[in-house]
Amino acid sequence: MGDFMEILFWIIAALIFDSLVGLSGAVTLAIQNDKTMKFLSFALVAFAAGALIGGGFFHLLPEASENIGDFLLVMVLAVTGFVVFLILEVALHWHSCEECKMHAFSYLVLIGDALHNIIDGIIIAASFLISIPVGIATTIAIISHEIPQELGIFGVQVYGGIKRETALKNSLLAQLSCLIGGIAAYFFFDTARALSYYVLPFAAGGFIYIASSDLIPELHKENNQKKLIGFFVFLVGLVFMYLMHFLE
Repeated sequence: MGDFMEILFWIIAALIFDSLVGLSGAVTLAIQNDKTMKFLSFALVAFAAGALIGGGFFHLLPEASENIGDFLLVMVLAVTGFVVFLILEVALHWHSCEECKMHAFSYLVLIGDALHNIIDGIIIAASFLISIPVGIATTIAIISHEIPQELGIFGVQVYGGIKRETALKNSLLAQLSCLIGGIAAYFFFDTARALSYYVLPFAAGGFIYIASSDLIPELHKENNQKKLIGFFVFLVGLVFMYLMHFLE
């Protein structure tokens, strides 16, 4: 009983530590210049677009294919995620006025992030069930690639019209969803792990939808010089997620 309680303690501590990544955007609170913040949020949107597409194609879909073993089913689930996020965006637009400055993708990216964090929670818990050192190493690896991604998601919210303080709270709440996955994995490991395999391609489809239909079009709205910078940062996000694949 003592060993199980110790492992549960380590899992919860790691999940809380992982949740704090949601506050990464706090580093921008010191920026008072609106022009600087606007450019930074634009750059973070470009990075997030690359990171979301890279995360979907380089991480989530390959991992789902490997574990499910049915490539067609993985693609069906990914397309389902794509369509569901399209429907969610349409619904969000229906419930907002035409003159509102808030973009629906600001909330869509949080939904996708929460799904992803649930899966990360399952992975963290599973690694601690193997051994505490493996759990610590896995937690550090997950956090290392989540920090820039969370900064991107924070930037997407700010760019979409959400105040920085509110965006921080939203990011923290989305990040806290890892507790759901981690605790579920501890008590219902086999079921949680099996379900996570099917959530992976669904989340990938959602990420790909957000990046391709919402974030990339925002980059095209800028002038040529800023558009070129956005394209470069987009590539940085893609390459970053590709390289992170080799560190997993």
